[in-house]
Amino acid sequence: MILKATNLSSQPKIVTTVDALRQALRQPRRALGRIGLVPTMGALHEGHLSLVRAAGDECDVTVVSIYVNPSQFAPTEDLARYPRRLEADLEALGGCGADLVFAPDDAEVYRPGHATWVAVGGVADAWEGRLRPNHFRGVATVVLKLFQMAQPDVAFFGQKDFQQLQVVRQMVADLNVPVEVRGCATVREPNGLAMSSRNAYLSPNARRRARALSQSLVRAEELVAGGERDASEIVRQIHEVVQAAAPVEIDYIALVHPETLEPIAEVAGCTAVLLAVRIEGTRLIDNTLLTPPSA
Repeated sequence: MILKATNLSSQPKIVTTVDALRQALRQPRRALGRIGLVPTMGALHEGHLSLVRAAGDECDVTVVSIYVNPSQFAPTEDLARYPRRLEADLEALGGCGADLVFAPDDAEVYRPGHATWVAVGGVADAWEGRLRPNHFRGVATVVLKLFQMAQPDVAFFGQKDFQQLQVVRQMVADLNVPVEVRGCATVREPNGLAMSSRNAYLSPNARRRARALSQSLVRAEELVAGGERDASEIVRQIHEVVQAAAPVEIDYIALVHPETLEPIAEVAGCTAVLLAVRIEGTRLIDNTLLTPPSA
């Protein structure tokens, strides 16, 4: 396909406007090339790059968007200090075969007078949606806009942001968006911490303490494998393990249905564990899926 890089060490082409993006994709689309999109906010790590590789394996052209979306940040959140390092991101993307980077500015994404927002109900209401009002409105709006701008066949998202993945899936289903949404496994640091751009905020001590999150999820998996089915008992033991990272603020620990995200009382089938905590002021989320051996 015309944009597919033959030298994986070369940086991908970068475009900053919707017109340039569509122009770059016109010939591959006419040739019926399969276009993959990896939406990101930059500050790329191995988790992002695994999505790019997954897109490259499946698609003829891989587009990576790099855009720190202001509409998904509350006024008290970290928009101003969110890490931005475009040159390093471009270098990393060249090493994993990305073909095209779309890096618009705010004016390109939100035209003057922008007043249309996407409000997803159901899966967006609880957990992150409750604690971060308008967060998923901003996520759903920018994702739909990126889908309209790039018109991909497939979009790749990490399962680390489990609720976000379900929100995007519901939006696509409800609005009949012709994009296949692919969820890819969470990539972890050697100590088990789920990779996140916000991990850069953690001090070495906080990073060590934060491994309690993944350890608590392993504990939940062990409990279910050993026959425990009571959700409240599993939550209690997760809480106990997370407290090993003290001082820590726990926003929530929940066992939920993996599609509706509604709380469950008993692990009778595939169940998602969702947790969100703050360590030294940095908010970290993680999750895992529990499947009883008999399910």
